[in-house]
This record gives sequence, structure tokens and C-alpha cells, in this order.
Amino acid sequence: MDSASGGTGPPDPNTSGGEGPSSAATGSIAAAAAGAVVPAAAAEASSSPAPPSRYESQKRRDWNTFLQYLKNHKPPLTLARCSGAHVIEFLKYLDQFGKTKVHAAGCPYFGHPNPPAPCACPLKQAWGSLDALIGRLRAAYEENGGRPESNPFGARAVRIYLREVREGQAKARGIPYEKKKRKRPTVTATAVVGNVSAGPSQGGGDGDGGGGSSTTAAAATTTSTAV
Repeated sequence: MDSASGGTGPPDPNTSGGEGPSSAATGSIAAAAAGAVVPAAAAEASSSPAPPSRYESQKRRDWNTFLQYLKNHKPPLTLARCSGAHVIEFLKYLDQFGKTKVHAAGCPYFGHPNPPAPCACPLKQAWGSLDALIGRLRAAYEENGGRPESNPFGARAVRIYLREVREGQAKARGIPYEKKKRKRPTVTATAVVGNVSAGPSQGGGDGDGGGGSSTTAAAATTTSTAV
């Protein structure tokens, strides 16, 4: 049939007038893929555990070190048989790895906070380090199934030993360990006095002719300041 007969053929997808099906399909697939990737990434992020804090990591290392000490102890010790005396032995064992100079009683720098020259006094663990260590081990003991009433790190002998170390190092180093005093707020009261005068009344009839009255109001404001 002749093309001039007015017949129309099927639309050409490549012409500018027609809409390309390939572009629409590509956009739908991309949108679906993006929607699938975002929930997957969110699920993966929520399922991954948070890294342990610095305190938890140090506590785990301290606990493993103590267990290794019990294993190498002669004779070997089990955790169930560990007492406060064994904990004190462990603290004294750690002194060989200390970095704090503790002057002996016969040292010329005994009680000197800033000695001008080196001396032969030994290095030990600082009291603050031992106190923090006992706190971590005490918590780790109970977290690993130990009973609070049988916790060797909370024994009275351990507390006495730590107090003696604190007092001895304070004298030897000339650095007293004092508890921080809490700051108490001070209260200051300020009186504000205001005079309010009432004007004459505008009354008609048998009034008193507009007598005036004076009123005094006092307000106290309280401010709290920390010293």
C-alpha cells in the first residue's frame, strides 16, 4: 500500500516523540536497589557490637594477669582458694614493674617532693594505681561468678594494706594524699524595697475628697553562688 494513503505505522521508540522504555526501567531498578542497600547497611550497623570501653579493656587485662599469677604461683592456686593474703602478695609482686620512686627512711631525700639528685631507692607501684587496680579486680571477680561475700579483693586485710601504702608513700615522697573537699554553696540575700503610692480616688458624691495612701513592699531575692 502506498504511504500516501493515510495509514500510520507503529511508533518508533528511537524518535524524539516517543518515550524510551529503557530509561524508565533503569530508573526503577536503581531506586529499588538503593532502597534495598540502605536497610541492609542499617541492619549490619545495628547488629555489630559496640567496642569495649577503655575501662572494660583494662579490667579484662588485669583479670587475665591475675589468673596467670595464680597459675604460676608455687604451689599453684585456684581462684576458690584465693584469699586477701594472696591478693597482697600479688600487689607486692607488681612492685617490680613500678615507676614511682619511694624513698627509704635512711635516704637523704626522704620526704622531699622534688629531690635534686637521683638516689638508689627502689621503684614501686604508686598507691593510686594499686587502689584503682583493686577496684577493677573486685568488679571482675563478681562478674566472673564470684560471690560478693567471698571476694578476696574486698577483704579487710587488703584495705589495711592499701591504707598503709598510701600513708607510707605520702611520708616518703612528701606528697600528702588528701581527700578533695566538696565546695559548699553560699547563700546571699538582697532586700529590694519598693514604694507604691496610690493616687487620689475619683469618687463622686459623699466621698472623703480623695485621701491618698502609701504602701511599702519588700521582696527578698536569694542567689546561690559556688565558692
